Amino acid sequence: MKKFTTCPQCGAEVSEWVCPRLTVDIIIELGGKVVLIERANEPYGWAIPGGFVDYGESLEQAAVREAKEETGLDVTLLKQLGAYSDPKRDPRQHNVSVVFIARADGAPVGGSDAKNAELFGAQNLPALVFDHEKILKDYFGSLNP
Repeated sequence: MKKFTTCPQCGAEVSEWVCPRLTVDIIIELGGKVVLIERANEPYGWAIPGGFVDYGESLEQAAVREAKEETGLDVTLLKQLGAYSDPKRDPRQHNVSVVFIARADGAPVGGSDAKNAELFGAQNLPALVFDHEKILKDYFGSLNP
């Protein structure tokens, strides 16, 4: 999609391409439960750990980095669950997320953009932000096809 903006220097109308931003989310399996974070920034609430992919970084590198930053856990990636691209999945902007399933050992601790990090089972999930309820429904459904 093209977006037009005015150059602050010369006043000319300039076009720029507007594209979705690429993110990763990581479903971290730990002791039969999954790790969720309580977000420190808007939108507030509980979420799957994740974040933006940096330029020059692979999806896998971003997933491992974001898991460590937000939960303090070193993860082993198992597989991709899928990609989620609904333009309305994030109220801030159009973000596309590639979701990974990972395993870890230890105790999660909130860090970076996370106030808290806790373990939850399929039966005691809190209210979730973004489309994370759908992602976790897909995840738990994939365990018991």
